[in-house]
Amino acid sequence: MIARSAAGRHFLFLQGPPGPFFHLLAEELALLGAKIHRINLSGGDRYDWREGATDFRGTMGAWPLHFDNFLRDQNITDLVLFGDCRPMHRSALGLAQLRGVAVHVFEEGYIRPDWMTLEGDGVNGHSSFDRDAKVILAAAKGLPPLPKLPPITATFSRRARDSYWHYHHVVTGKLRFPFYQSHREGSITLDGIGWMLRFARAKRRARQAEQALQAVQGKRYFLFPLQLTGDYQIRAHSPFGSMPIATDYVLESFARHAPADSVLLVKEHPLDSGYRNWHRFLRSHARQRGIGHRVLHIDGGDLDKLAAKAVGMVCVNSTSGTLALEVGTPVIVLGEAVYDVPGVTYQGRLDAFWSAPGKPDRKLYAAFKRMLHAKCLVRGGLASESAIRTLIDSSVERLLATPAL
Repeated sequence: MIARSAAGRHFLFLQGPPGPFFHLLAEELALLGAKIHRINLSGGDRYDWREGATDFRGTMGAWPLHFDNFLRDQNITDLVLFGDCRPMHRSALGLAQLRGVAVHVFEEGYIRPDWMTLEGDGVNGHSSFDRDAKVILAAAKGLPPLPKLPPITATFSRRARDSYWHYHHVVTGKLRFPFYQSHREGSITLDGIGWMLRFARAKRRARQAEQALQAVQGKRYFLFPLQLTGDYQIRAHSPFGSMPIATDYVLESFARHAPADSVLLVKEHPLDSGYRNWHRFLRSHARQRGIGHRVLHIDGGDLDKLAAKAVGMVCVNSTSGTLALEVGTPVIVLGEAVYDVPGVTYQGRLDAFWSAPGKPDRKLYAAFKRMLHAKCLVRGGLASESAIRTLIDSSVERLLATPAL
């Protein structure tokens, strides 16, 4: 890591991912001379950042002026947050821009694993990343090839632990933060029940996954990875509003236009709480369209291997699309995605994709990746101590390389 001075910078942190990442990142910036501020909005925030923070306990209506006054009174130069679609974050981001404050938005990595997204002003559908093929090819000429690095250590148990305690304190902290409304849809308690159901059905799901993998052997199949309904990728950056509606849209098109010898393999998201029974949903909705024998559900399996053998991948805007593009599998995007670049992804209608998906331009995709890594990605992760340490080092470099406005 190249040493840089953060003297004169006043960083304000809002909500981060569950866990200690934001607090540890702030400590590193403070060691380099930055002044650090934090506003907690919920009990979960307070659990993750226990000292040296300001609690906002008011209503959403009182938030904009409170936040703007804080920016002015504390001479904030930089705003750091995780995700740009949470209602309180959207308001804060807009006010920060009016004040000339530099905005830094973290999000899950566009390319996974081993990377997180860090962009100025917005991510995903709000990203300023240029999707023009000519611009990408020209910019990539001056960039070095991507290094081959060892994988980042990650464990599901670490993410599960951080998430559990964060949301546990969101619920138990309602007395201190009585007006706080989570950006998550639905009930945190019901999500917890869903996870218990998921664990209880683990063996049955494993058997169903194995049956689906056996059934698809030797067949021409399209892969459709499900996303989380509560994700803003679906709620804000797609025309569907929910994953069941998106799934019905794909099933209807597949039933009417896909070649009769093709199969649709629907892969469940690994972080789905399990409250919705996707196996039952797909079986019912596929049968209604007369394609019950051509739609298979899998909860598990190696996504990389499944993508490599697929005829094509259909996704709303999942980062799974980049895994398919990596191995040359055609991808169609139904929502907004930073990698939805003409020449890289299929640009026609879904109805036509089934019969003639084409092939992605591998040279253009390689240039896209070099540009994406240079502008939008930082190395590291959230699922182990070493991954967080790597993420802090790379994030500090990117944050301090971006001058305050």
